[in-house]
Amino acid sequence: MEKKKIILSVALAVRNEEQNLKACLVSVKDFADEIVVVDGGSTDRTVEIARECNAKVIQTDNPPMFHINKQKALDACHGIWILQLDADEVVTKELKEEIIGTISKEQKANGYYIPRKNYFLGHWVRKGGQYPDYVIRLVRRGKARFPCKSVHEQIEIDGKVGYLKNPLLHYSYRSIAEYWKKANTYITLSTLELKKKNIKISFLSCIQYSLIKPIQTFFSLFIRHKGFMDGVYGFLFALFSSLHYPIAWRKYVSGI
Repeated sequence: MEKKKIILSVALAVRNEEQNLKACLVSVKDFADEIVVVDGGSTDRTVEIARECNAKVIQTDNPPMFHINKQKALDACHGIWILQLDADEVVTKELKEEIIGTISKEQKANGYYIPRKNYFLGHWVRKGGQYPDYVIRLVRRGKARFPCKSVHEQIEIDGKVGYLKNPLLHYSYRSIAEYWKKANTYITLSTLELKKKNIKISFLSCIQYSLIKPIQTFFSLFIRHKGFMDGVYGFLFALFSSLHYPIAWRKYVSGI
């Protein structure tokens, strides 16, 4: 019997995502030819849920630079095309149909940006630079790689990059506690970047990271990018985002 050709793989890197993973995998399992989940040492039901959804599970450690595990997921895929997702993202019917239509035709692009609808405390954040929030997620196998150097890096594509129209639903922060739990991962990476740059600890650098950068971030998100139009959600998102700098700086100074 001839082995079925794998056209589309879905790749995820996860850790302790039992609350989010099922909705994500259910949204893709009827059109993905293969699902690859790299698990970074989950202690909850994440692995069990992934296997229930017929995903191929690769269990490994949880490096501080979590893009390393995302790259492992890409490397383990066999599809001509790979849809890279996070566990808290859901593919809509409209996006599914657009992806199928895109990969079923001859394409010059080797990667595609997909817009995201980001939900903060259950509210779709339309402003504050949070929509359409384009991210490269649909890529041709062998033509995409994570640099694994910085916190908010995009996948690098060898060749042309196009755009899809229909958005991913991104349920990133369902509660304030969940926000800070996830934010701590990014803050830790920011601290490691400060160490790598060997930033000199001085009065001026303290003012820069504890006062100037937080103020700039808040006004950029809340005023320049009109976060105020999202009301209290826009205010809280801008405020929390601005606090990343002083927290990372405190960790750096403390040697954490």
